[in-house]
Amino acid sequence: MARIRIGRRGPGRPRTRPAQVAADKGYSSTKIRSYLRKRGIKAAIPERIDQINGRIRRGESLCRLDRAAYRRRNVVERCFNKLKHNKALATRYDKRARHYEAMVTIACLRLWLP
Repeated sequence: MARIRIGRRGPGRPRTRPAQVAADKGYSSTKIRSYLRKRGIKAAIPERIDQINGRIRRGESLCRLDRAAYRRRNVVERCFNKLKHNKALATRYDKRARHYEAMVTIACLRLWLP
């Protein structure tokens, strides 16, 4: 997350933290949630069943999930799926990182251009 840079319109330095992070249940851990909370980032991550049962057993309130933000995660998933149709990206044939990044750029351009 340290390498994230979100450009701004007009002058000013780029933002270094997103407003919200959406992920699936595999990323629902106390460590990740506390890290996001410390940085002031909202988490759109559904809780696993064992976490929900633990909260109920301890008498804590359940975690609220922004369902609209979680649904938008599907757009990113579909984009990665389209990128993985490129065999060089799916299997990472390239030895060097810069060559792989170039292939990612080319695949993105192929998606973007009609």
